[in-house]
Order: sequence, then structure tokens, then C-alpha cells
Amino acid sequence: MAKKLPQTNLEQKLRAFEQACRKVGLKLTHQRLEIFRELAVACDHPSAETLYKRLQKRMPTLSLDTVYRTLATFEKHHLITKVETVESQARFEADMDLHHHAICRQCGAITDFNWNSFDAVQLPKEISGWGRIDKKNITLHGICGKCANGGRAK
Repeated sequence: MAKKLPQTNLEQKLRAFEQACRKVGLKLTHQRLEIFRELAVACDHPSAETLYKRLQKRMPTLSLDTVYRTLATFEKHHLITKVETVESQARFEADMDLHHHAICRQCGAITDFNWNSFDAVQLPKEISGWGRIDKKNITLHGICGKCANGGRAK
């Protein structure tokens, strides 16, 4: 079972999401709110299929296509982040704060982490004149501790 976000943080995220939608002229439909809510409480970076399965019971008329299109719309407007995995299956998150990812190539688990010293590093001269950098992040790929220990947690 995926970890859930505390209720107070969820309410703040939902308010910020609603304001951001209004700012970009995006309609706040029930389906969009529920898809974002489910993504906001998830701590496991779910795929579109996983979100669809989680929402299907309480929203039986929701289609997988709607979930895909909604996530694409959210990403286009910078309301969520798409995390590309080794298997090329897109996973998503509503956490827009600066952070990085470690992805297990065996079980697919994605772990968020902060790396302040990396974030503070100046860009190399070769790229500093390239243009405007909107975001810099690191994605580490490897084997998590649980998988490295044969499925046993450290």
C-alpha cells in the first residue's frame, strides 16, 4: 500500500493546484480534481494505469484515456512532474518542490531525496551561455537496498 500525504499538506496542495489552474485558464472539473487529489496523496510516483486503478472504484465512469489526457494537460501547465523510468513507463508526482530521484531498476521503486550541495553548484561554462535553465535535477538509477538484500529491508 502506498504511503499517504498528511491531510493538512493535502489541503494546501489542493488550494495551490486550484489557484494554478485558474491562473492558466484550466477548468476545475470533478475528474481533474480527483486525479490531482489521488496523485497528491500518493508517495509512490504512480503511473497513469496505477492512478486509474485507484480511482476506478469511486469514479466508475472514468476512462484510462481521460487519466492519460489529464496527466498530459497537468504536465503541460507545469502542475505535476513526469518521472521517466528505466522501462520508459512514465510515473507522476504532484510534489513540485526541488528534489531528485533514485530509481530501482529491479523493483521500480522511486525515492525522492534532496541534494543541497548539487543544487548550489554553478553550471559549467560550456552550458552557462546556453539560455535560461528552468530546472536542474538528478535521477540516479541502480538497485535499492531492499532488492540488493534479496527482498529484505535493511
